[in-house]
Amino acid sequence: MPLGTIDRTPPPFFRQGTSALTKVVFFSALALFLMVADARFRVVEPVRTALAIALVPVQRALAVPVEIVQGGAGYLTGLTAAQAAERQAREQLVKQAERAAQADQLAAENTRLRALLDLKPALAVRAQAAEVLYEAADPYSRKVFVNRGQAQGVLVGSPVIDERGVLGQVTRVYPLTSEVTLLNDKDAAIPVLNLRTGQRSAAFGASGGMELRFTSANSDVQVGDLLNTSGIDGVYPPGLAVAKVLSVERRVESGFARIVLAPVAPADAVRHVLLLEPLSVQLPPRPEPAPPPKPEKPQRPGSGRP
Repeated sequence: MPLGTIDRTPPPFFRQGTSALTKVVFFSALALFLMVADARFRVVEPVRTALAIALVPVQRALAVPVEIVQGGAGYLTGLTAAQAAERQAREQLVKQAERAAQADQLAAENTRLRALLDLKPALAVRAQAAEVLYEAADPYSRKVFVNRGQAQGVLVGSPVIDERGVLGQVTRVYPLTSEVTLLNDKDAAIPVLNLRTGQRSAAFGASGGMELRFTSANSDVQVGDLLNTSGIDGVYPPGLAVAKVLSVERRVESGFARIVLAPVAPADAVRHVLLLEPLSVQLPPRPEPAPPPKPEKPQRPGSGRP
């Protein structure tokens, strides 16, 4: 083989180009230049924007499997929750249907018993909704103001309730507002009926709650007893929830027991209330007492006929 045809170039392994140190210095300087240029002159901003736009379809495509997995899991979770809610709704519907049937039966029985006993139907109490405006500034009383007054036909003595029970009573009426004294005010009083024993008594406001005063120490009152309005005062309709017995302290030295009550309708977070018309408006007027008979004049002796 002629010597001129032999390839005398070194193999790639033995080839030597630019040194590694030179490459490190060059690319370091290039990186530093690009960072300074981007920080000062934003020269790389168009390139970054173009890359971001070009990578949007890729990102969307890569996110599709994740969205499918998450959507499938959410669908299964929602389906399970919907089935559970449907079962619960069906159970509640069955219970409500049973209660409705019992209510209809009780209403019919009540009608028959009232007809049998010749009782008059219960009085229909008119009511109007009101909103609590603010609490009275007096720190020694528990009173609030509502946005209904004389212009709306509010009367002094109107009971005030919410969905839980009795809150208090209207004590002052202004043209557009009314003052409501709450049950836990020191001047508040309301006649109540113990649902367990049927005993009537009077509940009074006290600091931090209510008390059942003038109750004998040997009376049948237990912790947990529920007290409703008795309706004998002609103001509150009967059957409204008032309070629950919190504690009973029977004192040996006193003939009365100290009974602490907790109102069933705390007024701390009440926003909307109902103002009821006092029952005294619908009740017939009380008959006036008959005048005492005039004493007969005694006859003088000898003035009568023989």
